[in-house]
Amino acid sequence: MQDWLTMTACDLGRGIGMGQIDPVELTETYLSAIDAHPHRDRIYARVTHDRARAEAEAARQRAQLGLRRSLLDGVPISWKDLFDTAGTVTEAGSALLKDRVPDADALVLRNATQMGTVCLGKTHMSELAFSGLGLNPITETPPCIHDEAAVPGGSSSGAAASVAWGLAACGIGSDTGGSVRIPAAWNDLVGLKTTAGRLSLEGVVPLCLRFDTVGPVARSVEDAAHMLALLEGGTPADLRGASLKGRRFADLQNIAKDDLRDTPRKAYDEAVAQLADAGAEIVPLEVLELNEAMTLTSIVYTTEAYGLWRDVIEANPDAMYPEILERFRIGMGYSGPDYVAAWAKLKACRSAWDAATAGFDAVLAPTAPILPPNLERLLSDHDYYVTENLLALRNTRIGNLMGLAALSLPTGTPGCGLMMLGYPGSEEALLRLGSAAETVLA
Repeated sequence: MQDWLTMTACDLGRGIGMGQIDPVELTETYLSAIDAHPHRDRIYARVTHDRARAEAEAARQRAQLGLRRSLLDGVPISWKDLFDTAGTVTEAGSALLKDRVPDADALVLRNATQMGTVCLGKTHMSELAFSGLGLNPITETPPCIHDEAAVPGGSSSGAAASVAWGLAACGIGSDTGGSVRIPAAWNDLVGLKTTAGRLSLEGVVPLCLRFDTVGPVARSVEDAAHMLALLEGGTPADLRGASLKGRRFADLQNIAKDDLRDTPRKAYDEAVAQLADAGAEIVPLEVLELNEAMTLTSIVYTTEAYGLWRDVIEANPDAMYPEILERFRIGMGYSGPDYVAAWAKLKACRSAWDAATAGFDAVLAPTAPILPPNLERLLSDHDYYVTENLLALRNTRIGNLMGLAALSLPTGTPGCGLMMLGYPGSEEALLRLGSAAETVLA
């Protein structure tokens, strides 16, 4: 049973389907592991024991009757604490939402539940999802799997930690600027950023609605593919026969390789070489318009974020972590015309990106230019916090600004991810590429 805590979600599902794994025993194994874990309260904001047991019992009955609803029917997963959960406190990592209890599940949670997944509970996150570090002095900061003194990446920090520490078979997070991919990379997991608008945001606590996306943090590309299907009520991507032979990848040169630390650089170079050895064509590419797009980050993000949260924040600003409060308040410095003009420029940059990358299957970049920073230093050194926070999300933000689907894969070097940037709405094709790359990198 201990092996159940490290198996992929799909392998667990296959075990249930073959009658080798009982969903109730599986769920109890996970609940026991959570409750006994020394980092339980740093990873989970709330554990939904009763709900998990009821859903597991229903999954057991369906399995016995041959009525399973999906491959992942009966598989226990975790949910970031910004997905509304009926009758369960949902606070988005902020004291501003303390004791907030929704009446209904978020639509994606409802979809996944209808297809048989078991909700283990709600995981900690960066406050209101506005940081890529995973640091949250207001609630809790989960530990990185490689270094308990380091942050795990955010804002889906607990989502990744729950999977990495064997306390969930898969975690569901959100990605507005890299919040699925950064914790996936720093904890050696697979992270899928979906195209904005593909998955419903109904019942999801917002940060920036034009950038917010929902996505899984998983142990395999196959797991990510199946979770995507469950979240939207669709069909999983067919990963059979996926190959890198003849595939054409752009190796992004500008922005993505600036200020790369030594370990991420070496891991990325080695990973790209492995893809080439497997038959992929790698072509260096610069998209100069990306430089302008990155200068628009502050206005397009903070203006919307502050606009959505201004009244709540200013009614109780002392309840917030000062670093996050400061970041939100940047948005008060921009005008409506500034915001509209910035979006017009960003759309032009997106058109230039589309033209420059049209001949490639995907664009490659290091997921993060840095390794997980030290937690205590982040708390005590403001300049360090600002530098590391901006660098953490720098590369992943490319995918959000350009409106893309994106996937982060473990490179084999601890804490270092390889990012594939695909076209908007290209998740299935991207997952096939990721599945082929996963085999090579493993």
